[in-house]
Amino acid sequence: MRNGALSVAACVWFLLLGSTGVGRAQIPGEGKEVASWSTPRTAWGAPDLQGVWDYRTMTPLERPREFSGKAVMSNEEAAAYTTRRLAEQADYDLAPSVHAKWWLDYGKELTDDHRTSLIVDPPDGRIPPLTDAAKARGAARAERRRTHGADAAEYRGLSERCLSFGIPRLPGAYNNNYHILQTPEYVAIVSEMVHDARIVPLDGRPLPRIPQWHGESRGHWEGDTLVVESASYTAQSAFRGSTAGVRIVERFTRRASDTIEYEIQAEDQATWAASWSVMFPMKKASQPMFEYACHEGNYGLENILRNARIEESMSRVATP
Repeated sequence: MRNGALSVAACVWFLLLGSTGVGRAQIPGEGKEVASWSTPRTAWGAPDLQGVWDYRTMTPLERPREFSGKAVMSNEEAAAYTTRRLAEQADYDLAPSVHAKWWLDYGKELTDDHRTSLIVDPPDGRIPPLTDAAKARGAARAERRRTHGADAAEYRGLSERCLSFGIPRLPGAYNNNYHILQTPEYVAIVSEMVHDARIVPLDGRPLPRIPQWHGESRGHWEGDTLVVESASYTAQSAFRGSTAGVRIVERFTRRASDTIEYEIQAEDQATWAASWSVMFPMKKASQPMFEYACHEGNYGLENILRNARIEESMSRVATP
């Protein structure tokens, strides 16, 4: 299911022609080159990353304890893990969800190299430990949600309010697509989730210091790899519980006609004991993205607040 939106403005700005260039591809995790494949290039000679890219995968973000010390599954382990996860996805008792099962669009396959985690650094495949300050922030958020979670919409998270699910995105339950468009001066990255869009300048201008929900991004080319550096987030929308001081570096490398290798590095000394990196393939999608109408179907938030007001009214009536 593709529930995203390509903004009309982005279409007008970034619809471009492409051509092909010469290059060699290395399939992620397999360590072998495909000499017959040439890197596609735009009319101005940059690697062509344009199109809709699907980043669904069954490979877990962090390495499960059962694979501790093991970076890659054997074929037998991969088959057993896939069978178990497919069964879990199909069973509400094993994988509870507020969505109907037909709505969910989890990845059905592991990465081609059968890695045990999407995290490639640290080598243990786990997110580094939280700092004491990060633990305190998390506890404060949980307490605020417990005691004031239904006071007003502003006390709920941005995703519950259909405002933002955060950028960059990691593989999740649904809406696992990016739409990338290019000009010589800019790259547009449109996320299927809540149709968030970033316009990334490539002209070397400095990052501003004005906090924004999605931060500010600047891009440049390192060989055939697009490098996007982002900073100036707000505390509300920072990446996976980080502070507004988090710095994100993304790398997009075309590895085959149907594959972009996508890497995300996150660093925030106020949140994690060390920086950490994630890498996974994005596959060329054969379908367009369609509008993700989150607000129009967001009955959950309305009902949470309505029921809280009803409970308060009943409590006042019951009080002598």
